[in-house]
Amino acid sequence: MQISFSQEIQLRVRYSETDQMGFCYYGHYASFLESARVETLRSLGISYRKIEEGGILLPVTSLQIDYKKPLRYDELFSIHTKLVSLSACTVTFDYVFYNQANEITTTASTTLVFTDAKSLRPVRIPNNIIDTLRAYEIAEK
Repeated sequence: MQISFSQEIQLRVRYSETDQMGFCYYGHYASFLESARVETLRSLGISYRKIEEGGILLPVTSLQIDYKKPLRYDELFSIHTKLVSLSACTVTFDYVFYNQANEITTTASTTLVFTDAKSLRPVRIPNNIIDTLRAYEIAEK
């Protein structure tokens, strides 16, 4: 199912997130993506906590990232997160980072698999989540 839902959050690069060059260290970007993803789902009324309480985990199985411009200490930046697709057991998000000058600094994509917490096997996306996201489904041509 193709989905079109987007959300934007703003963050600031903290001193502890920079490297010796004064740039935001690349290893912190996965954490930024997680914050953006969680807030995107939260804005839809979907709670990671409730998913996990229901015995389902959402591990990231694919992360692709392209760094175009560095972010620096104390720089405010925004992450535009778009929920782009669902399959029987996966969800994919695309991300675009913008600096204060509204320049694209980073693009990324993650895919997560709905997974049974006990068996660690993929499971179907719960119906309540499918029902919520169906409102944002793009009609296939």
